[in-house]
Amino acid sequence: MHKRARHIVNILRENGYIAYYAGGWVRDYLLGVDSDDIDIATNASPDVIEKLFKHTIPIGKAFGIVLVVLGEHSYEVATFRKDLSYKDGRRPDKIEFTTPLEDAKRRDFTINGMFFDPIKEEIIDFVGGEKDLNKKIIRAIGDPHERIKEDRLRMVRAIRLSIKFDFTIDDALKKAIIFHAEELLKYVAIERIYQEIYKMSKYKNFKKGLISFYDYKILQTIFPLLKIERSLLEERLRCLEYIPNNAPAIAKILELFPDYSLEEKISLCRYLKLSNKEINFVTYYDRFKEFHNGSDYELAYLYSNKYSDLVLKIIASHLSLEEKKNFFKKHENKKKELAKYIERIKKRDPIIKALHLKKEGIEPGPLMGYLLKEAEKISINEKIEDEKTILSKLKSCF
Repeated sequence: MHKRARHIVNILRENGYIAYYAGGWVRDYLLGVDSDDIDIATNASPDVIEKLFKHTIPIGKAFGIVLVVLGEHSYEVATFRKDLSYKDGRRPDKIEFTTPLEDAKRRDFTINGMFFDPIKEEIIDFVGGEKDLNKKIIRAIGDPHERIKEDRLRMVRAIRLSIKFDFTIDDALKKAIIFHAEELLKYVAIERIYQEIYKMSKYKNFKKGLISFYDYKILQTIFPLLKIERSLLEERLRCLEYIPNNAPAIAKILELFPDYSLEEKISLCRYLKLSNKEINFVTYYDRFKEFHNGSDYELAYLYSNKYSDLVLKIIASHLSLEEKKNFFKKHENKKKELAKYIERIKKRDPIIKALHLKKEGIEPGPLMGYLLKEAEKISINEKIEDEKTILSKLKSCF
């Protein structure tokens, strides 16, 4: 990635233009963090960029951004710009192409406002980003109120970055976030907010992030029905450190709402604009919590789901160490006991099928569906694999 990005810079330089790596990659480079997300900033116009490179996509040409495609990789190449005005609190209404200095000054935080010259291998820092990086400070470039008004999502991003790198948010920026927090949903789509929460949910100290959201009045804005004291919030989030890192973000967010019914949980998912896949996970998770002490039939179906091991770990995060040992031992033993039935469920290969019921005079319809389910319950709950025995027991349901 670095080699290809450097090739783009070389071509721009050879044609008389300035070109640097910009933004987050420079920050990560100085922190010693590997990153393939390389953006390039240049004084070449979008039209020039399109002429110099064979494969380009004008993803944001009005804002000076062109995607340059090299093989299987693509790179955002943006013309140095100055944003002149904002009306929607997200994107500028008008821009003008400018110098590297002015381009740096329009960016969000000092640690994201640096450039890197890959030819000379030098940092170009107009905003004090390297100094703040060394001090572990998240500081807005210029007036924090202005930076936030340009894009309210920067409030959420500042907190996420502070959690990601274990940095401190500058006092002026902190006050500005608290001042503007209630404006968040007015200017930013919930999907964009959730994407930041999703990223933060993958950090080990996600709990600290949610508590920071609370302290900065962001959590109360996103979830206005969450009216609790900070101490209760900390109590509800205590188990987060024990929930597997690969658990869906929504599983962790639901710890904020322990008394929600399934209907309320799904409503929350809809509010956050989550996918059907995530909603299905929430439904399955809720069902597992309800039935993990259920019948063998219920357990076999729960175990057959690809998320079963993960959900068991999430449920166990609320238990004491001794309770966890017993909990996992119980379910491991039960899974071994039901292994053949779990495999049948996965393969959709029940012992009693529609063909067997047709021979008994049962026509396709609701009754057949009911009887097929009852036959499977008999088979799993009573550990019967003989067709005749199951059918004999099933006849009492005809």
